[in-house]
Amino acid sequence: MSELVRVVVADDQQVVREGLVALLGLIDGVEVVGAAGNGVEAVELVARGNVDVVLMDLRMPVLDGVQATARLTAQYPEVAVLVLTTYADDESITSALRAGARGYLTKDAGRVEIGAALKSTAAGHATFDPEVSRRLVAAMTPTPPPADGLTSRETEVLKLIAKGLSNSEIAELLFIGETTVKTHINNTFAKIGARHRAEAVRYAYRNGLAES
Repeated sequence: MSELVRVVVADDQQVVREGLVALLGLIDGVEVVGAAGNGVEAVELVARGNVDVVLMDLRMPVLDGVQATARLTAQYPEVAVLVLTTYADDESITSALRAGARGYLTKDAGRVEIGAALKSTAAGHATFDPEVSRRLVAAMTPTPPPADGLTSRETEVLKLIAKGLSNSEIAELLFIGETTVKTHINNTFAKIGARHRAEAVRYAYRNGLAES
């Protein structure tokens, strides 16, 4: 790899894609060699050669970022994929890393952070922003078995209650309906002997299920 990092930007939103191209143009040692609006276009640009890193969005039409990453990893293992996305949930992170992404940033990252990540990724290093690193560490940390017979989903809902989230907020975060949330809450309260949210929060703190 030369000292110049040659980058393909892949993002389906034109304004974001053009903004990233302009932003990367301000970083010393980085050259944008192509811009793609979906995963298929990204793979086609890489196939032309002279690419070190693909700065990859995840949610794209035709071929999404995870599928494109898997295809690039299989066909062009010398090209690194650095994810840059709005999403930092466990499923998105895990899917991207399993597909072969070498780094993962959220779109809160600034020019300096993106530039450093591109160079680090091109050099063969794994690069993650702080929130992603925290989630990866948490995922690898053994957790105690659910208390009082709570299912994993009930435990998850209880943790969110302890954070102060409303039923509608929990439903939106977990991609389930409010009726389902209420069912989980009723089952949870019955198992832990809580009559209301305040008692559930106290239970969560006593059992290490809430952030202090």
